[in-house]
Amino acid sequence: MPDPNPYTELHADAVATLSRWTATSPAAGAARDRTLALLADGPVAMSRTHRAGHVTASALVLDPDGRVLLCLHGKIRRWMQLGGHCEPADRTLVAAALREATEESGITGLTVEPEPIDVDIHQVACQGGSFHYDVRYAALAPAGAVERVSTESEALGWFPPDRLPEPLAHATAQLVPPALAVLARHAGG
Repeated sequence: MPDPNPYTELHADAVATLSRWTATSPAAGAARDRTLALLADGPVAMSRTHRAGHVTASALVLDPDGRVLLCLHGKIRRWMQLGGHCEPADRTLVAAALREATEESGITGLTVEPEPIDVDIHQVACQGGSFHYDVRYAALAPAGAVERVSTESEALGWFPPDRLPEPLAHATAQLVPPALAVLARHAGG
């Protein structure tokens, strides 16, 4: 009999991904451990209906020149990476991050590094007050990519990594060094 929970496969991927991941900082390691504890609640931890908190996926998009694509989020009015809630059709966290980044940037041809670059936990207004356990990836845009603002954003912009806009969302700046390391590996390989 098939599993009635549409998040079962995604949940298994999240547990496997985070169990094998080497954290990029002590804070990311602590957030990974807390996220694995949340995932002990089962597949429901992938759904926004889980009031205790739920896993989300996001991506910091970079172009070949190392510029960072950020969105001015329509609800929180801060600049941040692209991402959001997992959906029942998502089978992996990487796929969820790619879907969100593509939807919110309008850029086709993004590639997402398969290993996370960060995990962050922050309070949000979902379900009257909950937490996002955000698994964050680096995404690379093709040369000449042109962004298109989605309904979730007020604006999109490319920024040099040393001149990010204000106000920034919580923990956005900490994504830049590990994302630039991913870009450097791709440029060198």
